[in-house]
Amino acid sequence: MSLDGTYDEGNVFALIIAGKIPCTRLYEDDDTLAFLDIMPQTRGHALVISKWSKARNLLEMEDEAIAQVMACARKVAVAIRKALDPDGIQIAQFNGAPAGQTIFHTHVHILPRWEGDPKGFATHGQGEAADKAVLEALAEEIRAAF
Repeated sequence: MSLDGTYDEGNVFALIIAGKIPCTRLYEDDDTLAFLDIMPQTRGHALVISKWSKARNLLEMEDEAIAQVMACARKVAVAIRKALDPDGIQIAQFNGAPAGQTIFHTHVHILPRWEGDPKGFATHGQGEAADKAVLEALAEEIRAAF
């Protein structure tokens, strides 16, 4: 999928916002939602999305939504740092399929990183989904750090 196109109301993040698909929530306010990735690349891999913007990528996103999502990403990254004590935190955002975007609702990845972790970002969707009970226990740990 290219950088141009029409927003798909049936994308997985739109369905999460609509309450049609569950997620393991970390933080939510009127404008943003942060939750754990179901196919995490690191322990504590989180995603942040706008609840109102219909932008497929950052190039289409409203300035106000960008500010809200990035403020939320910072808040979540701080909580992840307190809860998990990583050596670093990678914050990533992809635009268009050739850049690695697989869900066309603008989103930010927050990945805690430890010394010795592989560098880079694997293609999303490879590997197995995390155990829901493990994700919920991890989410409780992170939510306690807000």
